[in-house]
Amino acid sequence: MRILYHHRTRGRHVEGVHIRGIVHALRSLGHEVSVLSFPGADPEHEHEASTSASAPSRGWLPHLVTRMPGVLFECLELGYNLVTLVRLHRAFRRMRPELIYERYSLFLFATVWMARQRGIPLVLEINDSALVQRVRPLYLKALARRIEGWCMRNCSGLVFISNFFREQAQQAYGELAPSVVSPNAADLARFDPSRFDRIRLRADRGLRDRIVCGHVGAFAQWHGVERFVENIAERLNEAPELALVLVGDGLMLPTIRDMIAARGLSDRVLTPGRVPHEDIASWIACMDYAVLPDSNHYGSPMKLFELMAMGVAVVAPDYEPVAEVIRDGHTGWLFPRGETERCVQRVLDLTARSDECHQVGAAARDYIVRERQWRNNAEQLLTLIPTGSARA
Repeated sequence: MRILYHHRTRGRHVEGVHIRGIVHALRSLGHEVSVLSFPGADPEHEHEASTSASAPSRGWLPHLVTRMPGVLFECLELGYNLVTLVRLHRAFRRMRPELIYERYSLFLFATVWMARQRGIPLVLEINDSALVQRVRPLYLKALARRIEGWCMRNCSGLVFISNFFREQAQQAYGELAPSVVSPNAADLARFDPSRFDRIRLRADRGLRDRIVCGHVGAFAQWHGVERFVENIAERLNEAPELALVLVGDGLMLPTIRDMIAARGLSDRVLTPGRVPHEDIASWIACMDYAVLPDSNHYGSPMKLFELMAMGVAVVAPDYEPVAEVIRDGHTGWLFPRGETERCVQRVLDLTARSDECHQVGAAARDYIVRERQWRNNAEQLLTLIPTGSARA
């Protein structure tokens, strides 16, 4: 089947991982997939560019648009429908798609309208919504919700990343198109612990003879890393063999590094900063278990799946989307969300439970192998295509 994947994002970092995962999985199932990206974006090659310090910018337009203030930015998002109509018209003439798969964006309705006009099945993947709290304030909220409800009722199918997302949409917009809940996933070819010499990696990174608890992700306020470090720093003497490896970058990283230095913990709390996605697995290979100090009510944290794929179980907050993935004590450990002290206590307790960490980590990887590879997500979204539309 000829599939057109359309998105209006820069295709960087986590969103790029998700786009590549779905596209490659659909291709592995025998489908022909073309990607129509935001001008200047190229998510299929973004990971290659990110490894080069001299890599040129992917275009001035994404940088300009994402820095627009408030209402002007949202008006441009709305106006992008005109650009989408022109670009889709060209893409339809060129490849004659039998299915459109779109990563949903606020204010974008042109794809749904055009697919209905041409009788082409269209599946929307819902990672964002006007119904949830967002990092960037939403000014034209009423209009965004009206457009969003129309899109969710008039597409062929919906892929939600969590049940919470789907329930919120159903309550707000009533009867929707057929839907599935499909959390994030992992690439087992990349996230395979057998690829790595764990002993050598730990020695090279100053982690020999340590019990290593790790974290991978953006150092943003809602991830709770700063609160976690502040709380556990006072208690690290209770577990002298414990070392923390916090991989990632973000606004909170300088504050966290200052806190670590001020407490004289630089030899026990490593903060390597942002590393290329293809190098993430080598850092996870050094970990005995991991921690996700905080999340949100609707998100499906990508790194949760990649950690589990590497056989590294996670101490995580009991938000519904996380609890849908982790069975407490079986494929990871849950603590009451917002209770950082409970999180810290579990991290400290696990330093004396190496067998449990190994067993739960192995079960976590088994779960990913069975249910949460990108191929599973691709197969699931294809079930939303109306009967008679899908051809291998």
